[in-house]
Amino acid sequence: MLINFQTNIRSEGQVVSVQKSSARKKLNFIFRVIGTTLLVILMCTSAAKSASPRRVEVVAKRFAFEPAEITLKKGEPVDFVLTSDDVAHGVRIRELSLDLHVGKGKTADATLTPSTTGTFVGHCSVFCGSGHGQMTLTIHVVG
Repeated sequence: MLINFQTNIRSEGQVVSVQKSSARKKLNFIFRVIGTTLLVILMCTSAAKSASPRRVEVVAKRFAFEPAEITLKKGEPVDFVLTSDDVAHGVRIRELSLDLHVGKGKTADATLTPSTTGTFVGHCSVFCGSGHGQMTLTIHVVG
């Protein structure tokens, strides 16, 4: 149902009649709502993409982790991926609640969100040979 109304406007001494349709007003309102909704959805989608965890890959092999040092940001989630090239390995850092075990040629992962700044040293947690005791991974967490 269309409802029309008429408005008189004075312009330079003349009366000009302007008709507006309420259907047009409704249509304009609907397009504004749809446009705003789409904008909000796009903003949320891009925020969700940027909030996905950073991926950190570490390779364990006799008798080292590569890389041997990693720097992370406090409160930033990280997808920590450990891969073994040769034999079974593990990494444990109690202060960061990180404890992963991985078999030969396998991969294990964990999501890690550091809540404290500092330098944390982890060790291979699966005996892998004579150099096992020197196998360390250092994670620096900065604010």
